[in-house]
Amino acid sequence: MLVLRLLNVVAPAYFLCISLVTFVLQIFVFIPSMLKDPSTTPLFSPALLHGALFLFLSANALGNYVLVIQNSPDDLGKDLNLGRGAEVADWLDGSRSPGSALPGAHFCRLCARVTQRHDHHCFFTGNCIGSGNMRNFIMFCLYTSLACLHSLVAGMAYISATLSMSFVDPLAFLTLLPHAISQFFSGALLSSEMFVILMLYLWLGIGLACAGFCCHQMLLILRGQTRYQVRRGMVVRGRPWRDNLREVFGKKWLLGLLIPVQNVESSCRRQKEK
Repeated sequence: MLVLRLLNVVAPAYFLCISLVTFVLQIFVFIPSMLKDPSTTPLFSPALLHGALFLFLSANALGNYVLVIQNSPDDLGKDLNLGRGAEVADWLDGSRSPGSALPGAHFCRLCARVTQRHDHHCFFTGNCIGSGNMRNFIMFCLYTSLACLHSLVAGMAYISATLSMSFVDPLAFLTLLPHAISQFFSGALLSSEMFVILMLYLWLGIGLACAGFCCHQMLLILRGQTRYQVRRGMVVRGRPWRDNLREVFGKKWLLGLLIPVQNVESSCRRQKEK
């Protein structure tokens, strides 16, 4: 339990550190290197296009990240008047099945609250993912993967221009790290260039992981399930996939796809239920 609480503090700091490093490399290294190309006009230079795209992706990723933290799922334990005795112990060890009274509800030990439609506890946000912030969490994963893959492409272009390398061969990227390590210890490669190469593989791993997690989460939403229900083997009521998407994204889903905003419809629904 102590390890999980420590991870709940370290993981958000790790994500913010990676975001800061990515922003610094893009603004002060990759984009200035593109400005040195004299063959393009200033209006349509690759630096401005890449810079605008990166700012759009990073703003959506960080905006939805903040909304995931702010829009915590409602604590149903207050409505149930759970005390500190045997009732909470039943939620802790899972002996009480919440599916009978509250479908998909679960008591999170780290957050110390009962969340409706509990999906999982995200350590990178330090918050539970449920009915109140599911849409922002999916948008956060989507734009994080796109920002990482965009940084990967910009970083490969920078390394290609700096080290005079070609990535036409797909095996060139796989063999880049071993060659870079040997050149670094032999003194032929600068520490800054080695750091950028290491960040390339980090962006690739984070981008693929977030993209895979986002796709898996979308499949669960189409089926009307949560990760907690799948782990528990709970049977959910079959509904049309359009209704499942509307429940998470709302009718104005296009606005949330382009701008990091709160799901207004779901918040109004919670206020009416109260």
